[in-house]
Amino acid sequence: MKRLEHKITFEPTGRQVYALPGTILLEAAAQAGLIVQTPCGGQGQCGKCRVKIVSGQASACPPTANCRSAMSAAEVEQGYRLACQARVQGDLVVEVPVSSLFESQQQILVHASGAPVELSPVISKHFVELAAPSQADARSDVERLRAAIQPVDFDPVGVRMLRLLPGVLRRQGFRGTAVIVDGDLIDFETGDTTDKCYGVAVDIGTTTLVGTLVHLKTGLDLGVEARINPQTSYGDDVVSRIRKCREEAKGLAQLQRVIIGAVNDIVDELVRAAGIDRTHIYEIAMAGNTTMQQILCGIDPSALGELPFVPAFTDVPQLNASDLGLDINPYGKVFIFPQIGGFVGGDTVAGIIASRLDCENETVIFVDIGTNGEIVLAHQGQLIATSVAAGPAFEGARISCGMRAVNGAIEKVVMNGDLAINVIGNTRPAGLCGSGLIDAVAELLRLGLLDPTGRLRTPAEIPAGAPPTLRKRLIKQNGHVDFLLAHKTETVSGESLILTQRDIRELQLASGAIRAGISILLEMQALRSADLKRVLLAGAFGNFIRRNHARRIGLLPPIPCDRIRFIGNASSLGAKRALLSKAEKLSAAKIARTVRHVDLSLAPEFQAAFSAAMLFPENDPGLSVEVG
Repeated sequence: MKRLEHKITFEPTGRQVYALPGTILLEAAAQAGLIVQTPCGGQGQCGKCRVKIVSGQASACPPTANCRSAMSAAEVEQGYRLACQARVQGDLVVEVPVSSLFESQQQILVHASGAPVELSPVISKHFVELAAPSQADARSDVERLRAAIQPVDFDPVGVRMLRLLPGVLRRQGFRGTAVIVDGDLIDFETGDTTDKCYGVAVDIGTTTLVGTLVHLKTGLDLGVEARINPQTSYGDDVVSRIRKCREEAKGLAQLQRVIIGAVNDIVDELVRAAGIDRTHIYEIAMAGNTTMQQILCGIDPSALGELPFVPAFTDVPQLNASDLGLDINPYGKVFIFPQIGGFVGGDTVAGIIASRLDCENETVIFVDIGTNGEIVLAHQGQLIATSVAAGPAFEGARISCGMRAVNGAIEKVVMNGDLAINVIGNTRPAGLCGSGLIDAVAELLRLGLLDPTGRLRTPAEIPAGAPPTLRKRLIKQNGHVDFLLAHKTETVSGESLILTQRDIRELQLASGAIRAGISILLEMQALRSADLKRVLLAGAFGNFIRRNHARRIGLLPPIPCDRIRFIGNASSLGAKRALLSKAEKLSAAKIARTVRHVDLSLAPEFQAAFSAAMLFPENDPGLSVEVG
């Protein structure tokens, strides 16, 4: 009998899957558990999903028009394909380069810091030893239990617990632990389990997921686990995922399934590492942008993809874990952060809580730097928030030698006489990640090799004092000047790593969007950069950049570096605070209602501000010395 499916083997992992004829290689890789980068959303435009066919007939995976336009004829002949475009037509062995993969070694910011929080979780556990019923005391089981845990009370007991309670009480000799979650009696556990009381805080990022296991009685972290968001297989940005939901009948269900699966994977690892029972996890608090939160809940985000960018909800009713298929106590609760508006979602609310921005009396701006940039200005007790599409340059996408912050990525660049680099994993360089990109451009500006418009100068144009070794790294090709970061003899791939003129333009677009958003919020309050007492940098990217370099390229306002502070993964910390305190949940609801949302897509002044922010500052403000 003729076999309908073809065997696909992925190297170097050796993972194998069987795929029907016509299956896109990207989907086959996902079946094998390999998440391949697709910053363009699988449109065949970015070239970041490059793989190599190392075995199989030529007809088993023919090149497409996109493959031919993205690669040289020699590369196509050698077997290189775009995983998002190439289709399976026979048995194959496919090599997936490390630069095309999301790796678990990515520098995901998992730590956070913040002020102490008063412990008042919605979960309480009460060990009781009840007197057995008698003719003299024939109270109902519910009333007997209610009296024993006074002054704590619980809501009228649902039919599930009414069916469970009589048998459980008698089997356990009227001795055990009552579990109450937000007023709901959800269980009566054997013995004294009052100390086994846990919750999980999850930051649902567009690119990364971070989960923290928290002891709800002590407030201590028991473990942190991070993952790449598997939705990145369908595109790096929220627009790609909205498009999938709009254009594919099962798109929403597919995206929800993979994100729930990833959260459950995080829970599995946290439970394993801590040696606890998952049924003792009674709440998950989750924070993400509006698109991520709606997909998580199985709510169609299509309306977010068209004017006026309306989210489905501000507040979502509290859910049971079983409603979403989350693998904790099935009757535990899920807290989804309320949303502000547009693309400013629960992660921004969580960030405001973590930074205590809502309590600020000074003029402070909060910036969450990433693919989607969220900006919140606190001034005179009021908060104004907006979001900007910074694009994926900070994540290494759309950069010719760009890559995620994984092993092999250049993450720091210094130019003192010659070029020096730090590479993640202390290996040969494979590419350039976002922090290294900012460093390189800032240093080129400082030395005069790059002009304020973003144009790399020719060797004849650069200042006389420029180091000769750096002068030699300027390469004129295809009618413009590029900069050599690493010679082919120094790299993993054997190909030179070059910072191109186009790469610099991509950084200008990303940096300009963030800076324009900051400028407009300041102008709306008749403020100048000098009025800012602090700039708070948050997010998985913010902690890995050098403050003076971010300021030098104009990403951040020209203020002293000691006013620029890193606050860690604010979304994750805000979710943790909501787990530990009922008051923080109430604060989240109030923040979502009272923050003023500004939609920059409707602001006529945005384009002018964006154009101005695209230019690099003429000179480094030099307001303080940066160390590291």
